[in-house]
Amino acid sequence: MSLQESEDPSWDAPGCFQVAADVYRIPLPLPHDGLRAVNVYAIVDGDRLVVIDSGQQLVVARSALELALRSLNASLGDISTFLVTHIHRDHYTQAVAVRREFGNRIYLGAGERESMNHASHPTGNPLHDQLVELERCGANALVANIKPSSDTEDIAGSLYEEPDVWLQEETIELVNRQLRVIATPGHTRGHVIFYDDSSRLLFAGDHVLPHITPSIGFEPLVYPDPLGNYLRSLRRVRHLPEAHLLPAHGMPAPGFYRRVDELLAHHDDRLGATEAAVIEGASSPYEVASVLRWTRRRRHLVELDPFNQMLAVMETKYHLELLAIQGRLRQSLVAGTYQFKVTGQEPQHS
Repeated sequence: MSLQESEDPSWDAPGCFQVAADVYRIPLPLPHDGLRAVNVYAIVDGDRLVVIDSGQQLVVARSALELALRSLNASLGDISTFLVTHIHRDHYTQAVAVRREFGNRIYLGAGERESMNHASHPTGNPLHDQLVELERCGANALVANIKPSSDTEDIAGSLYEEPDVWLQEETIELVNRQLRVIATPGHTRGHVIFYDDSSRLLFAGDHVLPHITPSIGFEPLVYPDPLGNYLRSLRRVRHLPEAHLLPAHGMPAPGFYRRVDELLAHHDDRLGATEAAVIEGASSPYEVASVLRWTRRRRHLVELDPFNQMLAVMETKYHLELLAIQGRLRQSLVAGTYQFKVTGQEPQHS
């Protein structure tokens, strides 16, 4: 899961770093987030810029972006297009704020339509669906401790507006390069990556991260089998030609095959550990998450902050559901709580 304990303490240092011909990495700060920063990538496209992802709309992030662009003799008004990998606020919201001032265009994967509709027309707690699922996971006490974000610069709904273009799987023609849009659902339902065949660059968003296992399915609406989707997306990307990895969090890497293999192996191990916890007697997602260990420091669930406990329990639920899809476990709903048993075992009714 995406509890951030990066192996590279310097990747989030501010600046504008060339990673390929006419391509620059710009880390933007996330001061209230364990992620620490998000990389956006500025592509010089003739006399304009195309920027992949945008950062979160925060004063410090905007200032960092403006300063970095200045080193390219450019400004926010020189950005023609934001190509956004997914709907999370650290990738999308600054694009909306900049568009309101300068009229830049925003492109986003079509798979995010339903989530965007929900995020842009909020009714009450934006985490409502996640909290309902948490209760069904047996985590009622945890639900009481989770509060909506109090970030006054990023109020849910205020910085979520539809993009100018809903991306399908297509090729985006820039002045000096082509970017293939590839759907990679899992981290979110509509996550996309951008692949530059000629320069062998993979703009991976949060799909493949060098030191972090991306969270799965954390978005406004809960939908079926995000883990299965994520694993299928990883395998699909693994068939692309090897390329330079340009991730949203962490330092770029000369290739991505090895990291994709590590992520697939991690989830395979996690499925095994999850199944073993059920065999040993845990049954609800909350009980299983309490048995498992989290982060490289192998923390207990209760050692995490409430938000990361939520991510952990939901991720456990998705592993359990995939095991049920595979026929390794049996799923039921007992007294409003998800229960998982070894196939052939009857659930314990209360």
